[in-house]
Formats: sequence, C-alpha cells, structure tokens
Amino acid sequence: MTNAQSATTAPPSRLARIQGPVSRRLDGVVEEVRRILLADFDMQEEVHEYLLKMRGKLFRPTLLLLANDVGGRPHPDALPLGAVVELVHLATLVHDDAVDHSVLRRGMPTVNHLWTHQVAIITGDYLYARSITELARVGRLEAIAALAHASSEMSVGELRQLTSYDALDFSEADYERLISSKTASLMAAACEIGALVGGSGAREAFRRYGHALGMAFQIADDLLDYTGSEEETGKPTGHDLRERKVTLPLVEALRRVGAEDRARIREFFTLVNPTDAEIAEIVTIVRETGGLEYARRRADHFASVAHGALDEVGEEGEAVDALRDAIAYAIERSR
Repeated sequence: MTNAQSATTAPPSRLARIQGPVSRRLDGVVEEVRRILLADFDMQEEVHEYLLKMRGKLFRPTLLLLANDVGGRPHPDALPLGAVVELVHLATLVHDDAVDHSVLRRGMPTVNHLWTHQVAIITGDYLYARSITELARVGRLEAIAALAHASSEMSVGELRQLTSYDALDFSEADYERLISSKTASLMAAACEIGALVGGSGAREAFRRYGHALGMAFQIADDLLDYTGSEEETGKPTGHDLRERKVTLPLVEALRRVGAEDRARIREFFTLVNPTDAEIAEIVTIVRETGGLEYARRRADHFASVAHGALDEVGEEGEAVDALRDAIAYAIERSR
C-alpha cells in the first residue's frame, strides 16, 4: 500500500470526528474570516494572510456551531459569529505573543518576531475592531454582550498573568481565576452564542459547559508544558517554565515539596536563561511530588462538570455526541 493510500484510508482524528457534523459550516466560517479581514493596504493584507496560515484548529467556532446545531434549528448568523469568535481568539494570541516576546506560535514565527511588536499590537487591535464591526452588522445585542464580557475577562486575565511571573506564592485559587479569565471565558461565550442563535433554548447550560470545558482544556494545555514535545505543543518544551509562569502542576508541587526542593525551585526562578537540564530538574520535582497527577484530577473534575451541563440541555443527537467527545479531546491531549 502506498503512503497516499494509507493517508486516504487512515481513520479520522478525534478532532476531525468532533468537527464532522459541522465541517461544511466550518468552511463557511473560514470564508467569513477572509471576508471580514479583507483589506486594501498591502502590509495589512500580508499580515492577515500570514495569520490565516497560522490559525489553529477552529476549536472555538466548532463549539459554537455544534451548540447552534443542538435542537435542530441551526441559524445562518452562526457563521459570521463563529468567525468573530475566531478573530477575537487570534487577537488575544497576537497580543499575548507580543507581551511575552514569544518567537513561536504553533510551530511558526509569531507576528511580533516576523514584523515588530508595534505591528503585532496594531494587528490585534484591528482584529478586535473588525470583530466589533461585524457584530454590529449582525445586530445580535446579546451576542455582543457575551463576547464583550469575555474580551474584558481575557484582558484582566492577561494582567493577572503578568503579576504571576516569579510569584511562587501563587495559589490554586489564583490559578483558576486566571484560566477562567484567559481561556474559559471565550469558550463559554462561544457555546452561549451558539445556543443563543440556535434552537435548544439552553443558553445558560451551554455557557457553563463551555466554561468547564475551557478550564479542563487549559489545565491539560499546562500539563503539556511538562509532558509534551515541541511537535505537539508548537512551542519549545518547558516554555512556561522558561517564562517563569506558575501553572497548576507547579502550584501543587510547591504545596507538597520539602525545604530542599522548594529552595531549588526558588533558585530556578531567579535564572535569566535556564538550561534544558535545569528545566528537566524542575519537571522531575513536579512529577515526583504528584503535581502532574493532581492537575490531571482537576482536569477530570472540570470534564465531569462539562458533562453535567450537557445533561441539563436535555437533547441527544450527533451534535451533542460531538460536544461530549470534545471534552475527552480537551483532557486527553496531555495523557
């Protein structure tokens, strides 16, 4: 069998199965993104084309479209609204990379690295502005309110994260407040908006589903910094530790470690350019003190909350099955 034949007959990935019920509508979301970003300024067009190449897996628009499908009355407004959710997500990534001086995103150079930090900030601002313009065009006031709330939360979350650098007294409550703002708020808004323009009538349950899913998703993402490869994460392994970001595995490890390991962690956080060996030492401490296992249990807890919220929706069908599969996809990336 040739490689081409193998690729043709290979089973679809879990994400592809999740997106299956809305795959054609996702293509429509991508076209909406292109329409919204259309520009007549050459440099701006160049940056936008690059962003489209480095866009992610459209997970948030997928959630919106699936929530919109539940109840059997999907609405055309879900396509531009899904595009807006993706643009807001892209804007946060562009700004985050500029703030963190990151050079890689999803295995590709960041906008601030290829151009300048000024271009990155202006690009993120433009994405937000175009999103607002599109929301006004669609005219869904409640969708505007949901997305405005999420955008505000994400901005506050970014400020919280800036204060968490070198903050080894960062508590689990601090961490959960941070990821609730930075990650869970937009997933909650995506699911709420999908239900808002759909036929399920379960807007609040979908908001809680999206929030719990976002919490589980981010904990799993933070675990990948300790367990994944650069090929999996799209950024250098140990990126959070290199940036002295305190995430749940380290928070729990610090609660359990003895005086010697605590002193070693504190010393590590004073290093300007830690080596791979020094990062590996901290990873070993976190693993051996149970930090990784504790974080996995917390991810499982939020996955259970997400399942409970779907139970409250009171619907069954292909879209609900895909939303349940999305929970497994979110947490199993780090297993």
